[in-house]
Amino acid sequence: MPMQVNMLLHRHLNSPFTLPIPPRSSSASPRGPPARAHSARAAALGTWRRAPAAAALPRKPPMAVGDTGASAGTAVENQAAEAIQAFMPDARAYWVTSSLIAWNVSDPEASSVCLYASRGAALHLSPSNRGIQGYDSKVELQPEHAGLPESVTEKFPFISSYRAFRVPSSVDVASLVKCQLVVASFSADGKHTDVTGLQLPGVLDDMFAYTGPLGAVFSEEAVSLHLWAPTAQEVSVRFFDGPVGPVLETLQLKEFNGVWSITGPRDWENRYYLYEVDVYHPSKALVEKVLADDPYARGLSANGERTWLVDINCESMKPPSWDELADEKPKLDSFSDITIYELHIRDFSAHDSTVDCNSRGGFQAFTYQDSAGMQHLQKLSDAGLTHVHLLPSFHFAGVDDIKSNWKCVDECELAKFPPGSDMQQAAIAAIKEEDPYNWGYNPVLWGVPKGSYASNPDGPSRIIEYRQMVQALNRVGLRVVMDVVYNHLNSSGPFGITSVLDKIVPGYYVRRDIKGQIENSAAMNNTASEHFMVDRLIVDDLLNWAVNYKVDGFRFDLMGHIMKRTMMRAKSALQSLTRDAHGVDGSKIYLYGEGWDFGEVARNQRGINGSQLNMSGTGIGSFNDRMRDAVNGGNPFGNPLQQGFTTGLFLQPNGFYQGNEADTRAALATYADHIQIGLAGNLRDYILISHTGEAKKGSEIYTFDGLPVGYTSSPIETINYVSAHDNETLFDVISLKTLTDVSVDERCRINVLASSMMALSQGIPFFHAGDEILRSKSIDRDSYNSGDWFNKLDFSYETNNWGVGLPPSEKNEDNWPLIKPKLENPFFKPAKRHILAVLESFVDILKIRYSSPLFRLSTASDTKERVQFHNTGPSAMPGVIVMSIEDARNDSPQMAQLDANFSYVVVVFNVCPHEVSMDIPALASMALELHPVQVSSSDALVRQSAYEAATGRFIVPRRTASVFVEPRC
Repeated sequence: MPMQVNMLLHRHLNSPFTLPIPPRSSSASPRGPPARAHSARAAALGTWRRAPAAAALPRKPPMAVGDTGASAGTAVENQAAEAIQAFMPDARAYWVTSSLIAWNVSDPEASSVCLYASRGAALHLSPSNRGIQGYDSKVELQPEHAGLPESVTEKFPFISSYRAFRVPSSVDVASLVKCQLVVASFSADGKHTDVTGLQLPGVLDDMFAYTGPLGAVFSEEAVSLHLWAPTAQEVSVRFFDGPVGPVLETLQLKEFNGVWSITGPRDWENRYYLYEVDVYHPSKALVEKVLADDPYARGLSANGERTWLVDINCESMKPPSWDELADEKPKLDSFSDITIYELHIRDFSAHDSTVDCNSRGGFQAFTYQDSAGMQHLQKLSDAGLTHVHLLPSFHFAGVDDIKSNWKCVDECELAKFPPGSDMQQAAIAAIKEEDPYNWGYNPVLWGVPKGSYASNPDGPSRIIEYRQMVQALNRVGLRVVMDVVYNHLNSSGPFGITSVLDKIVPGYYVRRDIKGQIENSAAMNNTASEHFMVDRLIVDDLLNWAVNYKVDGFRFDLMGHIMKRTMMRAKSALQSLTRDAHGVDGSKIYLYGEGWDFGEVARNQRGINGSQLNMSGTGIGSFNDRMRDAVNGGNPFGNPLQQGFTTGLFLQPNGFYQGNEADTRAALATYADHIQIGLAGNLRDYILISHTGEAKKGSEIYTFDGLPVGYTSSPIETINYVSAHDNETLFDVISLKTLTDVSVDERCRINVLASSMMALSQGIPFFHAGDEILRSKSIDRDSYNSGDWFNKLDFSYETNNWGVGLPPSEKNEDNWPLIKPKLENPFFKPAKRHILAVLESFVDILKIRYSSPLFRLSTASDTKERVQFHNTGPSAMPGVIVMSIEDARNDSPQMAQLDANFSYVVVVFNVCPHEVSMDIPALASMALELHPVQVSSSDALVRQSAYEAATGRFIVPRRTASVFVEPRC
């Protein structure tokens, strides 16, 4: 490490770089930060291992908390441990129904196949290769020559070719699933030829699928607890004296059909508790005694160390007028009226000096109606913005809930370093696991608000303040979208405070590969919504947020990793909510997500998943990466210099080779096709005259990767965007891809032009918070853990956060040589006047969208009938898109009238670095004029846009989106 960086880090960990944090409230005892997944510190919840119990093995005493089991044992113990390790390398067999096991047994000529079970986890191989020892039960399985039934192969398509073996009807399956299990095949001479463990989700769903109460249920006189844990051998509940106090009592739960429950007096309310579960855990091949939160928790102590037994519907949990909020919800006539603004809760106010310092970065900041941030949102709402999408706000790992444990940098010190220095990122990286920042895609418990965003992580604050936040946003005309992350879990296994679900029913909630290893394509610990109780938990959780917090929409992280069936059940359940019965109008709740199709779920390998193509016709939205990549150029995973439609491809090359002139002109025209399909709602059946001159449906136009561009059946199924929290901000993308000589004024115009393409498209426009004020993250491509410094939002408009140092090396170091000279170039940094000008133009574009329902068509038929493109085919002028939207006129009586003010709209997107003049005979002799909003625009260039009726000529300034309308008489 260079001496300068070392000195900086030393200073940073001492006075200049560490700011004092207000102490935690005196009513709470001091605690350390939460333990990370699988760490020894995570044993704070208590995990004792039980050694294998069998006559062949001496019993070891229970290990102490945190014991890693590394102490020396007898030779017999060591030999047994080695045998078990070799014996259980995988779990290649599937117990799919109560009567069937599927196994792709390696020896097709095996003479026999047997199932073995040990309640004490004592199974091991015979030293003489004569089978399995240490079992309590042995069951001979019979081949099922009919194979696996359709009900099984539909649920588990990836094992459809496996052999089926029948379990005798006399077997007590409910008892066996609580044991260590293996199947083994044997040759005619009695030697085992193959052995493996079993995956149990199929049989658990078949026998224990449950629709009754889970979590805490309150009545007038009693409280009952219900936990689904069919593989558990014992379950108790430990009650504690407060969030940090000692154990008060431990009570045994009773099991019925896989559900453990207990009923007690109403005065249990407000106690803190954990479940104590004795269960065989396949990841350790041991029976473990674990302590875990309630999967259906509605309240928590700090860092989820304990579940708080709270009646979320009691009056003390509600802000004033909470029950009447349904009457105050902003108007929403159609999902096609939605425009979304994506915002991180901490980003919103961490740097807002108009918010009280104790409320910055949390839920309460949204209740400051006169703050700079709320005034900004009010401005956007007044222009037409309808929804604020909040990044994860449930209980996630990665940020300590206890503010007194946070470490922060001294931003005044960081500001002294040059704009291209690596010192800022070094200081941020040094404390990134102990600062208050993370995006939150590290789910632990889905059903409780995150404690670090609350004034007090214990007790009612997180519940009340979340509700106040929703209420405050609704009252400025904005509905609230919650970002939900059901595709993976932060931790698995029997250890660690951030592992919950996998402690209680090991191996069930996670999706495993054909060898039994947990799939990690979604980040880590992929969940399996194809399993009944995972699907149920997801739907129940959505209902919790919709009813108890009155959330207005949900964005599904990696929706493609969730089964389509789950998505459809979620939609149905939410839309069945009514104001009379639930205090919520479920018909107004909009769902959308990331429909990426990759990993083990790709091409429906695990069942029909929630991918872009599969979600067509569902009314659920998915992010339109086709339009994003066409506008910006390349994709987030390619070379950052690849140019696109707005960033200079062919028209103003940046020097990065993307082919010769003919190649880049063709690529530009191809991108224009993609954008036009996007502007038409990304409809699969919309017909466009492509750049080749052929009439093609959206589904017949392909990306460079060979995927269909158009895939929706309705405009409300596309989320049109050019930037989001992932990857670089829009301003940073433009700064990377445009020619170095392009001025900051011109980059501002490109910024507005790209946003205009989203705002004026059919479908749901989506904007990353700060797109409208040139937000920069100093070209950080993944700022999930880059602290407040790189994620700064400035609603005073003094700065856009450009040039605050090289972005963190973890995800950006390879691009530092490209980034550094740009950050150090003073001509790249916008001034306040640039920020204000872009904001005003953004507001104008929103006003234009909401000035006419023609920009918000709700059906595919309307879109196909009314939207037309004019500068198309092989003779099209490069860099110009001309879109018209028609309403009923005197010469089209068969068309329904939608707009009382305008009968026709024409939008011209000119991405060229020069003015264009274009004659379109089909649009001649019309009474078109520049939109009133642009006539009075502060942008002098857009005011120069003109239309000449005699020839149908449109004159549009450089890098401008001009909107022309035909007023009704």
